[in-house]
Amino acid sequence: MSFLSATLSRVKPSPTIAMTAKAAELKAAGRDVIGLSAGEPDFDTPQNIKDAAVAAIAAGKTKYTAPDGIPELKQAVCAKMKRDHGLDYTPAQISVGTGGKQTLYNALMATMNDGDEVIIPAPYWVSYPDMVLLAGGTPVVVETTLANSFKLTAEQLEAAITPRTKWFIFNSPSNPTGAGYSRDELRALTDVLMRHPHVWILSDDMYEHLAYDGFEFCTPAEVEPGLYDRTLTCNGVSKAYAMTGWRIGYAAGPVELISAMRKIQSQSTSNPCSISQWAAVEALNGTQDFLAPNNETFKRRRDLVVRMLDEIDGITCPTPEGAFYVYPSIAGLIGKTTPAGTVIENDEAFATALLEEADVAVVFGAAFGLSPNFRVSYATSDAALTEACARIQRFCASLR
Repeated sequence: MSFLSATLSRVKPSPTIAMTAKAAELKAAGRDVIGLSAGEPDFDTPQNIKDAAVAAIAAGKTKYTAPDGIPELKQAVCAKMKRDHGLDYTPAQISVGTGGKQTLYNALMATMNDGDEVIIPAPYWVSYPDMVLLAGGTPVVVETTLANSFKLTAEQLEAAITPRTKWFIFNSPSNPTGAGYSRDELRALTDVLMRHPHVWILSDDMYEHLAYDGFEFCTPAEVEPGLYDRTLTCNGVSKAYAMTGWRIGYAAGPVELISAMRKIQSQSTSNPCSISQWAAVEALNGTQDFLAPNNETFKRRRDLVVRMLDEIDGITCPTPEGAFYVYPSIAGLIGKTTPAGTVIENDEAFATALLEEADVAVVFGAAFGLSPNFRVSYATSDAALTEACARIQRFCASLR
């Protein structure tokens, strides 16, 4: 009999973390690897946020806090939800966790029963299905298409809903595709959800502020107020504020659900880092002036990567509306052979060969539930992106 829990066999380690770790190993061995696998901005945390953290330390704000966040941060989240989306929440409706991932996990652990289904559009963030499985639920994966810019249609959502559906996980702009849903596109989905009052909506808005070309972000409860009482809106400071290591995420939703999430958190991690919480208060309440210039940088990098990858025969790279990822198709490369003799049977073989033979780390599409593709994170320097894309061009040109 195995010592380990049977639940563990239902999940797999994060492929994005695994690819990043493999690239780090090769770098440590002296290889000139360019990593495009991590979803992490290369910008430093803004100075005002760092100063707030230092001030918190100096003021002795280093003790335990309430399990799911200090009142000041909950108030800041309430103010943000009102300011950006016109949504009214009280502090009792806010949960603060150790990163956005924990708030999602807490919500699923607090609500899932055996047989419950969760609709997840693919490609999806790698952790969604595994968190559902850990919570005892069943992921219902619905594949989107390149032709529809990797966006779920109302017809697909309607067809996926059953009496057992408990949650619909929605992510816009998306990791891994960068696809953002317009208000009209989101309205089509919320119209479906209004017809199915037993389905709850988990909206992952982590990339809200990373939007380009005039794309206007909106969130489900904002588009359809009728969904307010069964929507958990999740967000955090990691991406837009370049605070990945600070580990602060938050969620806004019904009091009963937030209370259940608090119970889970009180018996697992308890409170997030007190210093990080005070830094997040400043992130949400302080100046937002750095967002626009950062987005200009991201847009320039996006356009660079899309142009260079789209020049490759056998690769199709759509232009996304937001986040800092592109999700090119390699359908035209399947079946070809690398100079080292590796057959590109699928996108995992492509990503592995690209790392081993061209020293570029990307994440294969199967990790996100839709193949044959790969994900590039362009949250790194223009110089690194230019060199990496040139290596991908040479690698693909060498395939036979």
